[in-house]
Amino acid sequence: MSELKRKKRAIILFNLGGPDGPDAVKPFLFNLFNDPAIISLPNPFRYFLAKLISSRRAPIAREIYDHIGGKSPLLELTQDQADALETELNGLDDGFENRCFIAMRYWKPFADDSAAAVKAWGADEQILLPLYPQFSTTTSGSSVKDWKRACQKVGLNAPIKTACCYPTNPGFVEASAEMVKVGYENALKKSAKLGVGKPRLLFSAHGVPKAVITKRGDPYQSQIEKSAQAVVDKMAIADLDWLVCYQSRVGPMEWIGPSTEHEIERAGKDGVPLVIVPIAFVTEHSETLVELDIEYREIADKLKIPVYERVRTVCSHPRFISGLVEVVSETQQALDRNGPDDYAVETRGWWCPDEHSCAIAKQPMGPGQA
Repeated sequence: MSELKRKKRAIILFNLGGPDGPDAVKPFLFNLFNDPAIISLPNPFRYFLAKLISSRRAPIAREIYDHIGGKSPLLELTQDQADALETELNGLDDGFENRCFIAMRYWKPFADDSAAAVKAWGADEQILLPLYPQFSTTTSGSSVKDWKRACQKVGLNAPIKTACCYPTNPGFVEASAEMVKVGYENALKKSAKLGVGKPRLLFSAHGVPKAVITKRGDPYQSQIEKSAQAVVDKMAIADLDWLVCYQSRVGPMEWIGPSTEHEIERAGKDGVPLVIVPIAFVTEHSETLVELDIEYREIADKLKIPVYERVRTVCSHPRFISGLVEVVSETQQALDRNGPDDYAVETRGWWCPDEHSCAIAKQPMGPGQA
């Protein structure tokens, strides 16, 4: 097929975003807590609460980012993923010219600027690809809703289809299992030298308030468990000691558990080595580089845990990128088969494999819902 006949397909990669310098920390936090998907209070209450929380947390957050050069590495790592995915997609003879765009939810590049760039490029179709393998209204749901708002604002009318989730996508699972197995074997060798028992795997995911699961019917926790189980199955190690836990709790609300910190403390009482696996993160950022690598490691050292091994995120692992190619392809098939989302009205219009139990993602979403 000639280049002139290839349809222009924009792939929009969504992620949280992160401050690009010390001065960006406070506004980044405000944008985060002012999102109705994070704090469901109506305005002006949410606005003032977001102002309060961001003001109080900014000094602490700046100290956290000081450990990693004063800014988040998330954008650069996401750009690497975008470049790798674009190269893989354009290597296929499927009639599309692909370009990957990045839209961060709480810091630059924001959806408005990226949507304007997609329009200027002249995209014929759009595939929305959250870099969250597991669906949550607080992540994928919020990002896609904001993207559709931005499309309306800039007049971007190219048809949309959204990849809802891919918690057991073979590429994601294989990349994760390969890296976890290396981390586990490293910990096993260290444990053998110290004469201690086999390591315990902690699959650590970012937590959410319990109400997100119980009141919104959010499938996030279930999908985290599916991802962890799929990785364990792929590793095929007999009698593996493992469990799922949750980190990054903020505020007084009850969050899903068990907490990662609690499980580290339990491992200290049991005297077992630990291998920490960030199962919900596909790029390195403050929750991995500071919370897991520094803060939780300090707790482990105080508890005299004999080995503390942290597995890296999949980032641009070739198997993970191949998995994203598969997700894009399957989402395109759904677009061709069922038609695009109608972003002029508030419908989710997701594509999601039935086995992932994302019934919530297929339900209509009225104005104001998150």
